[in-house]
Amino acid sequence: MKISVDRSRCTGIGICESIAPEVFEVDDDGTLRLLSDGPIDARVERAVHSCPALALSLVED
Repeated sequence: MKISVDRSRCTGIGICESIAPEVFEVDDDGTLRLLSDGPIDARVERAVHSCPALALSLVED
């Protein structure tokens, strides 16, 4: 599994970053950066499912 970001939907709120800061970072301009493509654990899953803009999803490699 890997994280997919729909940048057209991302609003840069940063909930994902607050749940899994080792994986997600919202830049000063509101752009989401993925910091790691490591294993998907429960925190990353929670961050993906917590996105209010539905900009994040988990997809098969």
